Amino acid sequence: MPAAFELSKVSVVRPGKLLLDDVSWTVEEGDRWVVLGPNGAGKTTLLQIVGAAMHPTTGEAHILGEQLGRTALAELRTRIGHTSTKVADRIPPGESVRDTVLSAAHAVTGRWNEEYDPEDVKRAEQTMGEWGVSGLARRTFGTLSEGERKRVLIARALMTDPELLLLDEPGAGLDLGAREDLLASLDVLSESEDAPVLVMVSHHVEEIPAGFTHVLLMRAGRVVAQGPIESTLTAENLSMTFGQRIQLDREGGRYAARRAAYGRRADRSHDTSDTTGGNA
Repeated sequence: MPAAFELSKVSVVRPGKLLLDDVSWTVEEGDRWVVLGPNGAGKTTLLQIVGAAMHPTTGEAHILGEQLGRTALAELRTRIGHTSTKVADRIPPGESVRDTVLSAAHAVTGRWNEEYDPEDVKRAEQTMGEWGVSGLARRTFGTLSEGERKRVLIARALMTDPELLLLDEPGAGLDLGAREDLLASLDVLSESEDAPVLVMVSHHVEEIPAGFTHVLLMRAGRVVAQGPIESTLTAENLSMTFGQRIQLDREGGRYAARRAAYGRRADRSHDTSDTTGGNA
């Protein structure tokens, strides 16, 4: 079975700045990846390459069997679902939730004169139901809470039944309850046999759904570590990624991280176990 996508020695250079530096990354069908790193690590740029929104300066990117630079990007993008603040910003505040989801069938934001088949309407209603936003159908996008917006954006991204779903910081701006509700839904999605390949970008290990299988850690445009989450997401790797000593804990498939204690505080907590790699 071919990989969902494969990046080989990909770099992205902009005037005066190296955004990605020699990144190689292969994601297989059925994988669920989280990409972690501090601000400026290159996570969003990486997602733009994978989402066929940007060409690499050097290296090769094969996405869903197509090589960037040798394929029609508009057609390739229809096979990829993407949620981000940039997508949210393009949606007119007065657009109804129903039309926000439905218009994904034509890859537009803001309905105009497009015509939609009954199957499009049925699919929109199905995805809204699955993500718990059917009751918001007549509300306008601009009146939604941040948690409601996140769910509507994911329903929109899934509207076209994509082969690849990219989630750019879906937990950003959510309160604790809304975040936990969203993560529970993402966990259910990750365990579905019909789910697309999932790639989620985050700053926080607390936002990783329990069903995710792999992790990619980035710093300053380079890969620090990548692989199965249970062996790769360690205190040592997190410490290298964020540039400070990190303590990592795991319970019930969920993670929590904090800066490791120093000096006498560290001595008093010496007997605290760390099941995912100890203090780095």
